[in-house]
Amino acid sequence: MAVALPVLGPVLAAAVALLLGGASRTQRVLTVGTLVVVTVDALLLLVRVDADGPLAVQAGGWPAPFGITLVADRLSALLLLVSGVVLLLVLLYALGQGIADAATGPGTRRVRYVFHPAYLVLAAGVSFAFVTGDLFNLFVAFEVMLTASYVLITLQAGPRAVRSAMTYIVVSLLASGLFVAAVGLVYAATGTVNFADLHGALAEVPQGVRVALALLLVVVFGIKAALFPLYFWLPDSYPVAPAPVTAVFAGLLTKVGVYAIIRTQVLLFPDDTAVTGPVLLVMAGATLVFGIFGAIAQNEIKRVLSFTIVSHIGFMIMGLGLFTLAGIAGAIFYVVHHIVIQTTLFAVEGLVERRTGTSRLNRISGLAHTSPLLAGLFALPALSLAGFPPFSGFVGKVALIEAGAAAGSWVIVAVAVGVSLLTVYAMAVVWGSAFWGRPNRPRRDLDAEDAIQVGVRTVPALMTWSTAAVVAVGLAIPVVGGPLYELCSRAAQDLLAATPYVTAVLGG
Repeated sequence: MAVALPVLGPVLAAAVALLLGGASRTQRVLTVGTLVVVTVDALLLLVRVDADGPLAVQAGGWPAPFGITLVADRLSALLLLVSGVVLLLVLLYALGQGIADAATGPGTRRVRYVFHPAYLVLAAGVSFAFVTGDLFNLFVAFEVMLTASYVLITLQAGPRAVRSAMTYIVVSLLASGLFVAAVGLVYAATGTVNFADLHGALAEVPQGVRVALALLLVVVFGIKAALFPLYFWLPDSYPVAPAPVTAVFAGLLTKVGVYAIIRTQVLLFPDDTAVTGPVLLVMAGATLVFGIFGAIAQNEIKRVLSFTIVSHIGFMIMGLGLFTLAGIAGAIFYVVHHIVIQTTLFAVEGLVERRTGTSRLNRISGLAHTSPLLAGLFALPALSLAGFPPFSGFVGKVALIEAGAAAGSWVIVAVAVGVSLLTVYAMAVVWGSAFWGRPNRPRRDLDAEDAIQVGVRTVPALMTWSTAAVVAVGLAIPVVGGPLYELCSRAAQDLLAATPYVTAVLGG
């Protein structure tokens, strides 16, 4: 039940929230309570699987590989816990901004009915992606997640933002079509889609076919993870959503794609790393470089941060492409760090836009004088993203660079070091433009058709405190950096060994 609860809990709560309709206070209690229960369950699940190994549940009593298998190992339980914490804190942020704004705005009725069910369905989709034990249900999890994201990204948007969000929707639909085709090809080649069963079945497939399937899955999940050259949709899509929606998308959705790449490449194609490893390293290097140059070229905080998402996905894929214990452990650590830090930065950007009325760097200045707290909330995660010691970004980057050096992959190491320095420059530009200089007057809200208020000088306390809480979570990562990295190493060990996962699912 502990494995299924992060999926079933939000689904059932979403149905109840929908039936509650406009009873917004009850909906809030239900959504917050559900995410608290899911987060506590994920913590207990992580403790259990870390002590006893992977835990599998066969839905309906149908044995694997014929039924639906939910399985939690150290990797999936750790990501369930981090996603639960982020979803809960961003929900509190959204209650401070979105719902409060919509209480008197033009989207009041629609937001009250739809926001909480859609948010809970998104939480269920993310959890399902982490615990599903087969390729077809991973596709279902992505569709659940994306359907909820379509609603959330357009829920409080005006016509201009809806047009921009169409890029996200169209690309996601095309990726879904490619995904279902890949599932069909894998089934045609092996007769199964269960991960544990595929571990043995794919070993019997000719290597050429196997490599083709591995690269096809890299393309499918690479679109969702915003990996070069498949990242073009992200910088145009995320900035149009309301701040809390962008924060949770930035933190979680691309990382679900990274998780899918790690899970499938390590578990299903362990004999093909001589081919897939160099391909992943090239894609990682290109993602690092093109992402950070894109960030430097922007004049809007949201777009700077969107391009840094792309760039830093390259760090995670770099660790995977090495296919060593240290590399995969570093990748897992970097995923955890990046979920928290990128969520924090987008939450702070929402506070900046609410105070100033804009996200454009050439129209904001002096925030450190008018709001020192806001400056501090931005500076701490920005230093972590840039990789300054002793923040979590420094720990993650050092782990990955050491893993690359140990593997003799000096080119990707040099690229990673160079991109780290350029990230420092990108964050310094944002800081120097928005927080230094003479304070200027807030700009009026130019989009009166949406329900989000900006340029109002004041920020609801719940938005500020929930952002401070995410910052605190980011600061806690390096404090527990040693034990956390050891946990990531044990998770990487499980992935490379595969036997504990296969035994938990298939028995024997």
